[in-house]
Amino acid sequence: SSNHIKQLDSLGFIWNFSDKSKAKENYRAEIMSWEQRFDELCAFKAQKRHCHVSQSDAGNKSLGHWVSQQRVSYTRNTLNSDRIQRLNSIGFAWDPREVSWNGSFYQLCAFKTQHGHCNASQHGPRYKSLSRWVSRQRMLYKRNALNSNYIQKINSIGFVWDPCKNVSRAKHIPG
Repeated sequence: SSNHIKQLDSLGFIWNFSDKSKAKENYRAEIMSWEQRFDELCAFKAQKRHCHVSQSDAGNKSLGHWVSQQRVSYTRNTLNSDRIQRLNSIGFAWDPREVSWNGSFYQLCAFKTQHGHCNASQHGPRYKSLSRWVSRQRMLYKRNALNSNYIQKINSIGFVWDPCKNVSRAKHIPG
């Protein structure tokens, strides 16, 4: 029944196996209880100070898969509220892209505190990654494709969306 499927999904059940070695690893992952995985995630967080476990991390592959499965179950609304609450209590991120965006935003905030502006491209290769992120935000904004919450956050620090316009205006201000 669909109820049984939801219950299996919430446990991280894997529905098909692509090869025997993966099947064996996935089978071991399946038989670990949710509690054991949660405890493993707590230990990971205690060591790494975050809950962002990658499926490509060889040492944590099955935990990474479990973490991914929790996100899928959450998105499908098949993860029970107790588990959601427990994951929230340890700072679990339901959307890793948002975590990444916030990390870049906090870097931009620190940059602005240090330099007084948000134009990371003016400061050479040390800020290459931040400069690319800033450029991407401007491009998404111009295309009207940037999340309104992100726009609000960026605006809150006095971000200049079109630095060329800002420069040309500054040249024409008397005095």
